[in-house]
Amino acid sequence: MNLIAAVDRRWAIGNKGKLLVSIPDDQRLFREETLGKVVVMGRKTLESLPGGRPLYGRTTIVLSRDLEFSVKGAIVCRSLKEALEELSKYPSEDIYIAGGEEIYREFLPFCTAAQITWIDYSYDADAYFPNLEEDGDWELERASEEQTYFSLCYEFRTYRRKSVVR
Repeated sequence: MNLIAAVDRRWAIGNKGKLLVSIPDDQRLFREETLGKVVVMGRKTLESLPGGRPLYGRTTIVLSRDLEFSVKGAIVCRSLKEALEELSKYPSEDIYIAGGEEIYREFLPFCTAAQITWIDYSYDADAYFPNLEEDGDWELERASEEQTYFSLCYEFRTYRRKSVVR
């Protein structure tokens, strides 16, 4: 399984239910990586998407403890266990964990790769991605050249798990 996120210097991912910043190349990378694949997210992340609907061209799995919650075009799971059972139907390399904070933390032990857009800026934030730089189980495999979007500098990083823990 893969993690995919955009993080700032402090590994922040969001504030008050919104992304910290919208970078067109990051959005393009997300589209390219996940199109035709399985995307896993929490209910709040789904509701933050345009129209609060699943993304086109992907199998969307949404985690929600709310027994009343349902959404057209997505598979809703009520627990990590139920989600893992559903995900066992798909090739692991085709699964992308797409947030938010709680979902990233729950699925981190099951993932082997992380596609991170690392933004060289610190935002006001209330949601964070696990800091892979401080996690001895992960190593930076590659980083792109520095990119810019107006005055923002960022790079695309790929992290790989050194060993799979289950």
